[in-house]
Amino acid sequence: MSNGIIIIPTFNEIENIERLIRNIFSLQRKFHVLVVDDNSPDHTAAKVKELQAEYFGSLFIEEREGKLGLGTAYIHGFKWALAHKYEYIFEMDADFSHNPNDLIRLYNTCEKNGADLAIGSRYVTGVNVINWPMSRVLLSWLASKYVRFVTGMNIHDTTAGFVCYKRKVLESIDLDKIHFVGYAFQIEMKFKAYLQKFDIKEIPVIFTDRTKGSSKMSGGIISEAVFGVINMKLKSLFNRTSK
Repeated sequence: MSNGIIIIPTFNEIENIERLIRNIFSLQRKFHVLVVDDNSPDHTAAKVKELQAEYFGSLFIEEREGKLGLGTAYIHGFKWALAHKYEYIFEMDADFSHNPNDLIRLYNTCEKNGADLAIGSRYVTGVNVINWPMSRVLLSWLASKYVRFVTGMNIHDTTAGFVCYKRKVLESIDLDKIHFVGYAFQIEMKFKAYLQKFDIKEIPVIFTDRTKGSSKMSGGIISEAVFGVINMKLKSLFNRTSK
């Protein structure tokens, strides 16, 4: 039995998912894996089910009826993980932009170094991004600076999607009241933890853009992140002053 589970949302990740799962299960520390698949037309879910026979009791899949958004996939996974009593709950992309070897470092940051939320950060020691065009690096870096300025969070990579939560953090957040579904979901979750004064630590990681499959980034996702942050901050101020 493992006390840590990796949640991996998927939509058309057939080119990556088997290699990623095998990489995770080859690590020295044993983790469980939960894939949340949004009815991928490329049969990602079928490949995961095939691998379940090999990794019985360690690999799980939840299938949803359609493409419902990154945030809702993670919320679904969080609720599943909490119901199954995991102590350390991870977010991870399916496309190898996050190095599986860094899972152990995230785990140790929480389990040994006392963090409640550990973030695999692209920007805590500069800019650690590979294969992105400069325009996208600049957009992402400026977005994190902007979010940090608006919210007051002392976090360099506010949009990071490679994180480890202690169970108590997710238990303290009303997951049904998380509003964002795109990458702004990552900001909102960190902001909720920040408001409750949980210990948040960043560790430097190298982010490598996908080499297989297609990106799910869109203009709407970026707009949600930019404009949603101000609304989120204003609501937090209103809630604080109305208590």
